[in-house]
Amino acid sequence: MSDPLTFEIERAGDTAIVRCHGKLVAGVNELLYAKVRPMIPDTKRIVLDLTDVTHMDSMGLGSVVRLYVSAKSAGCVLELVNFGEKIRKLLSTTHLLSVLASIGQQGIAMI
Repeated sequence: MSDPLTFEIERAGDTAIVRCHGKLVAGVNELLYAKVRPMIPDTKRIVLDLTDVTHMDSMGLGSVVRLYVSAKSAGCVLELVNFGEKIRKLLSTTHLLSVLASIGQQGIAMI
């Protein structure tokens, strides 16, 4: 069985875009944390593109929050973009929608 979560990382200057695919759920949530966390000291902005994430549970959300806290304490910005209605509802219910800055659906500017 293949992992239900895969991602590609695109870097440009101080920005890294992590394009996630699949489900960010218990059992695979540590994959994202393990891959993204080491980038934080050398990156000013990390964008998690959730366009192709079909489901996120509380464990997946926990990994995102851990990354957010690590990034913020290191002076890095972590943003979520292009998430679907189910993830928007999860973020809204947990009062994290306004905390995890989102750019919207327009795409990602590499600044």
